[in-house]
Amino acid sequence: MNKNLSIGILTSGGDSPGLNAAIRGVGKAAIGTYGMNVIGFLNGFRGLMEDRTMDLNGGALSGILTLGGTILGTSRDKPHKMPVGGQLLDMTDAMVEVYHKHHLDALVCLGGGGTAKNAYRLAQKGLNVITLPKTIDNDVSGTDVTFGFDTALGIATEAIDRLHSTAHSHHRIVVVELMGHNAGWLTLGAGIAGGADVILIPEIPYDVNVVAEAILRRLRRGSPFSIVAVSEGAVPKTLHEEMEALRQKLDKSEKGKGNKKSSKKKIEEQLLALETKRTGHSLQLAAALEELTRLESRLTILGYVQRGGTPSAADRLLASRLGTACAGFIANGKFGVMVAARGDGAEAVPLADVVGKRKVVPLDHPWIDSARQIGICLGDVN
Repeated sequence: MNKNLSIGILTSGGDSPGLNAAIRGVGKAAIGTYGMNVIGFLNGFRGLMEDRTMDLNGGALSGILTLGGTILGTSRDKPHKMPVGGQLLDMTDAMVEVYHKHHLDALVCLGGGGTAKNAYRLAQKGLNVITLPKTIDNDVSGTDVTFGFDTALGIATEAIDRLHSTAHSHHRIVVVELMGHNAGWLTLGAGIAGGADVILIPEIPYDVNVVAEAILRRLRRGSPFSIVAVSEGAVPKTLHEEMEALRQKLDKSEKGKGNKKSSKKKIEEQLLALETKRTGHSLQLAAALEELTRLESRLTILGYVQRGGTPSAADRLLASRLGTACAGFIANGKFGVMVAARGDGAEAVPLADVVGKRKVVPLDHPWIDSARQIGICLGDVN
């Protein structure tokens, strides 16, 4: 075991419950078990570029286990596209200089898929990099689960629980929009746990008429209210088909088949217009359901409340064990990897196998099967 190694830690991307627990896990194990020196870079990769640091000693790591957010601060700035003086510049070399200035032996990056991609860029520059999977979306490839997901799942489930009473009292349809980007883990899990009647996720394009018919069936059976849990990334079937057709055209254009390469920009603009159209689809869904069912409909968007507050016990435990495993991997010279949750343990997964991939809900996943057997409408079949 090498003694007196020096490591840096940063948190990047959206904040997530469990970040401070992970910082604490890495730091305490690095210092107490392996005798390392630990510093933190403030506000993500920007702090690394600007050489803004804080000493992560015992005092700094004390009392942060239960805190939400991140004591290091975070940002979505990318090493190769850093806003500087009104321009987007490649600041990767500047970050490499800061890394060597502090005589670091490793850089630990806590974040989701985007952070893994940015960390991989630094690894290709020769830095010893290791990442931990963080996001409430649970969409990082190569790991069983990400820390932050369990906390958000609990918050979203409680929100759906509370919406039942007002939906029942007023005989309303309540549409609740949950986060998750283009993966449906959070909405599917919270929808099942919270007893939603309809669950709409990005992996299954929905037909609003199918959803309306499911609600009307409930009405005919004597249930004059319905809870519709919808992911922010869900998409109506008609819009999905339009987008897929454009993606196929774009693919042919890039290969020089069917369409001239000069048409690529036009297709990209059309695709962007459809992506923009998808924004706010939950409001359109609520209005359409009201019109089709003649039941009063209301929309609730949980938003950032799902990312806030004290991390759950499960997330504290997960972040702590991944953090301590990270320190062990560094001590044993394992770099260019993500510390993945694997069962009750941890596994070093090469970053090359993680970047550019998203873990979405498989259509044969047990959660989907359970939802269908319970009688939950997923928007695709009556």
